[in-house]
Amino acid sequence: MTITMYGITTCDTIRKARVWLESHDVPYRFHDYGAEGIEADRLNGWVGKVGWVKLLNKGSTTFRDLPEKDKEGLDEKKAQKLMLAKPTMIKRPVLEVGERVLVGFKAEIYAEAVK
Repeated sequence: MTITMYGITTCDTIRKARVWLESHDVPYRFHDYGAEGIEADRLNGWVGKVGWVKLLNKGSTTFRDLPEKDKEGLDEKKAQKLMLAKPTMIKRPVLEVGERVLVGFKAEIYAEAVK
């Protein structure tokens, strides 16, 4: 089973999730949005599995700093366009475990997903 974690290296939640995976000897690949961006097809797949509302991090500094006109009338298409332009607006981490997509970090959910 292939596991890939998506996020940015400076995120505290990413650090916690990485420590958990490494302490449980779970091999994974890390994809840094900051350095590598995110592909439209991948983001679209996530939206199809978990929904854009769950993926869009409205609490992020990047989202809060957007002009009000960019925040108004948010729908799936507009949210995806924003997340592609500025991937730091995607909640972190996103963990792909085979075909499954997990958003955020909870040790008990990771434990169940990687067993």
